[in-house]
Amino acid sequence: MALQALQSSGVTFRRILSHFPEELSLAFAYGSGVYRQAGPNSDQKNAMLDFVFTVDDPVAWHSKNLKKNWNHYSFLKVLGPKIITSIQNNYGAGVYYNSLIMCDGRVKIVTMNEDITLRSALDRNLKSAVTAAFLMLPESFSEEDLFIEIAGLSYSGDFRMLVGEDKTKVLNIVKPNVAHFRELYGSILQENPQVVYKSQQGRLEIDKSPEGQFTQLMTLPKSLQQQINHIMDPPGKNRDVEETLFQVAHDPDCGDVVRLGLSAIVRPSSIRQSTKGIFTAGMKKSVIYSSLKLHKMWTGWLRKTS
Repeated sequence: MALQALQSSGVTFRRILSHFPEELSLAFAYGSGVYRQAGPNSDQKNAMLDFVFTVDDPVAWHSKNLKKNWNHYSFLKVLGPKIITSIQNNYGAGVYYNSLIMCDGRVKIVTMNEDITLRSALDRNLKSAVTAAFLMLPESFSEEDLFIEIAGLSYSGDFRMLVGEDKTKVLNIVKPNVAHFRELYGSILQENPQVVYKSQQGRLEIDKSPEGQFTQLMTLPKSLQQQINHIMDPPGKNRDVEETLFQVAHDPDCGDVVRLGLSAIVRPSSIRQSTKGIFTAGMKKSVIYSSLKLHKMWTGWLRKTS
């Protein structure tokens, strides 16, 4: 999906990348400026492009980017690349955002080094997203149900969904992009022994037995397993993670427990990242960005009630 998209719009993306230091392990763009969304974000013409850059040496990269794009940074630029990297790594989601940058007048994978470790991590992430979604879905469901759960994982517990984001955001992302989701996750679904994937009908059936759910729980990322253990382990009991997951697998509210675990990871990170954004973007850009988000939320609410 990403590489095909790169062929059709690669000149635009690579022209934007040319404004930044070249030492990138991975660069991808995302959001309504890349993938069409339903609702108030459906007009892509003037939509903002969101880029994420992955680098091996953040201090060296920020040092070069400060020389090349000094005006992209907030007042933190005067503190230098080491302080910027420290703020990036130690607060929020480990990401440093420069917001509302004009570049050539205005997510697909744009560039990626042949890094086996990185590729493996991306593949594991896709499989983990599918597993988490399976645990929160009933025994039988549609492709769209699955993709909505997957797309909603990063918003689970995000305080911005209470104020600042359109409440139909996840649905608006999935509706126009089912074919893209199918291309991204199709092979994983076909190869998973615990799911019956009827691709022609767009339906799936998953093993919801305690044994099946235990297998799925045991393949979740360690951080999520630990959060579930923290939620379910009574004070003083000190059960190991596997014992807790075995109990959860037999619980009829297994999906709700997984959702609580996800929220416990996302919520504090989203709050810290948003607070960090005031400093990394600067007060003026933060106010503008927040205003744009609130306008989208208000527009979505009006559309829903009209």
